[in-house]
Amino acid sequence: MRNDVRVELGARAYEVRIGTGLLSQAGAQIAPLLRRPRVAVITDETVGALHLEALRAGLGEIEMVSLSLPAGEGTKSWPHLERACEWLLAEKVERKDIVVAFGGGVIGDLVGFAAAILRRGVRFVQIPTTLLAQVDSSVGGKTGINVTAGKNLIGAFHQPSLVLADIDLLGTLEPRDFLAGYGEVVKYGLLGDADFFDWLEAMGPALASGDTAARLRAVTRSVEMKAEIVARDETEEGDRALLNLGHTFCHALEAATGYGERLLHGEGVAIGCALAFELSQRLGLCSQEAPSRVRAHLKAMGTKVDLADIPGDLPDADGLIELMAQDKKVLDGKMRFILARGIGQAFVTSDVPREVLRGVLVDALAARRS
Repeated sequence: MRNDVRVELGARAYEVRIGTGLLSQAGAQIAPLLRRPRVAVITDETVGALHLEALRAGLGEIEMVSLSLPAGEGTKSWPHLERACEWLLAEKVERKDIVVAFGGGVIGDLVGFAAAILRRGVRFVQIPTTLLAQVDSSVGGKTGINVTAGKNLIGAFHQPSLVLADIDLLGTLEPRDFLAGYGEVVKYGLLGDADFFDWLEAMGPALASGDTAARLRAVTRSVEMKAEIVARDETEEGDRALLNLGHTFCHALEAATGYGERLLHGEGVAIGCALAFELSQRLGLCSQEAPSRVRAHLKAMGTKVDLADIPGDLPDADGLIELMAQDKKVLDGKMRFILARGIGQAFVTSDVPREVLRGVLVDALAARRS
């Protein structure tokens, strides 16, 4: 059971292979890319304990050296980037070798960035192990780390040579981690495919409970949509910004919570999507039904949807807006938002009055206290 999606980028085009049993076939999948039968794998301690030996077995005759970094968003940082690069150099990784990013979005972003800057660019393969990474962060070549000023502000566009998304690995995720990834799946329906959102409303519970066919379809459709947008706009000059639906709110909330366990990235995306639709409705862009439907589905799935779902203190509305102003999408000093005229009808705009944005956040924060 496998679907292949091609990311069309001319000479740098590559395939995203989605299916079952891909980890056990890793050697056969990666071998055509290799100049010599050796790969350097960077993973995190959680994924390493669960799956590293299975990957080693799947690589067969290909020699594997590996490094396991701590799990968690805090690993997307200067110290761990330096550690990864120094390790790759110590292992004498050459420009024509393959580095494997084996983990979730944190490992994919960090290792991809290390590959981008090592020897001015080495090739890498993504083997994403989380739903979030399989549907979003492993595809499209965005790499980077977080810094004090904000999320992903240091990075590079560096496309992988291959992505292997083994949906069997999703079965080992904790429910919270799976649902966090689901926030990114919903995003695709909301930004450009109303029929996909309809399907998610019907099939979301089966997908969450482990239905293999449903998971295959959800991951495949998400990747198809991302691949189409990336092929049109690789470096986010236009359409690619649509993929950031919910992210302007999300990144501010992640900064406010210290990029920690209080709020996972996909949870922030889900909350951000709900807030983006609320903002759209208040600006008269979409009906009242649209944000209600978004919130109802997210609640039915059991993911976070309100600021009230985030434990601990948060800044006030003005403090959150200050954090939003650090977003990478700021252009000529103006924040850019992805808003919607309805489900499946997202667009990019900088025309958002501060008082309306502030009102949405004031009300959302007030609901935390009620």
